[in-house]
Amino acid sequence: MSTIFIPDDISMQRMVAADLPADWNVFPYLLSTQIVGDRFVSTGRHCVLQIPSVVTQGDFNFLINPRYPEMKRVKIVSIEKFPFDQRLFK
Repeated sequence: MSTIFIPDDISMQRMVAADLPADWNVFPYLLSTQIVGDRFVSTGRHCVLQIPSVVTQGDFNFLINPRYPEMKRVKIVSIEKFPFDQRLFK
């Protein structure tokens, strides 16, 4: 698990569920959701994309464009092992 620092003034695109394809939250995931991420990186307009979490309603995931010039301002604060509860894998 990594903790990162993203400055408040970094360029960020925010998406809500209505902005995403109708099938954005199905499992297994479909190509349409990959296209959203690919388009985010290829257009190069923002450093970070905030999108709704499929797993936890009300939370968000943040995609970071490693090619964006502001990326050098994003810093890794800490890295820790994340012990998954093995009961989940039975």
